[in-house]
Amino acid sequence: MTVQDETTVESGILLTDAAAAKVKGLLEQEGRDDLALRVAVQPGGCSGLRYQLFFDERSLDGDVIKDFGGVKVVTDRMSAPYLGGATVDFVDTIEKQGFTIDNPNATGSCACGDSFS
Repeated sequence: MTVQDETTVESGILLTDAAAAKVKGLLEQEGRDDLALRVAVQPGGCSGLRYQLFFDERSLDGDVIKDFGGVKVVTDRMSAPYLGGATVDFVDTIEKQGFTIDNPNATGSCACGDSFS
C-alpha cells in the first residue's frame, strides 16, 4: 500500500492510490466532476463515534480540503481533529470489498468495526 503525501500525516487525512482510483471511477460512473469525497465523524455506534464517507458538492465554513491526484477529500472542522493521520484505503479481495479507515487516533472500536472511540 502506498500513501500519497506522507509528509502531512499530522495535518489531515490520507488517501491511498487504490482508494483514489476507486473514487475516480465512482465519480466517472456518476458523470460528476464537481463532487468531493467527504469524510466525517458523527456520534453513534456502540463505541461512541462513527465514520461517514459520502460524495458532497457543498463547501462548509472551516472545511479542510486535500487533493490526491485530482480527487478532492474534504473534512469538516469538527471531524478534522479525529482524523489527523488517518488513512482511507480501498480493498478488493475475495473476502472483503470496500473502503477502510486506519485511524491512529482511535483508542478502541466495537466488535463489528463500525464505530470507534
